[in-house]
Amino acid sequence: MTALRSGQLAEAAGVNPQTLRYYERRGLLAEPDRTLGGHRLYPPEAVARLRAIKAAQRLGFTLDEIADLLALGPRPGLHSRATAKLADVEARIADLLLVRDTLRATLTAGCDDLITCSGAPRCPIPFPGTAERVHPR
Repeated sequence: MTALRSGQLAEAAGVNPQTLRYYERRGLLAEPDRTLGGHRLYPPEAVARLRAIKAAQRLGFTLDEIADLLALGPRPGLHSRATAKLADVEARIADLLLVRDTLRATLTAGCDDLITCSGAPRCPIPFPGTAERVHPR
């Protein structure tokens, strides 16, 4: 495969051409060579790099975290970073499950007014001073 122009690379990697310039500014993508007319020419390996960046974003890594991972290269740092990210995701899932269950209980309790409901024993929504109330799961 020969060098790719911006539009070709963006299409091959499934990103917007503006994303390429942004990633260049962030240091995630190396500044490409240019034609005599000033058009960017990216190496074919840039497709895999962009796909890896997008995959890491879908897994919840920030661009700063991705930059660190890319800088690590093929060393064992990915395993520890992925383990930490997994713990973070699992904690967020637990929080979301609690929110879901509380919202379901709120609907079941028939709460339709926040102020009135907050004073009622049936209200499952946690309010300051109600920490002793057991919330359904």
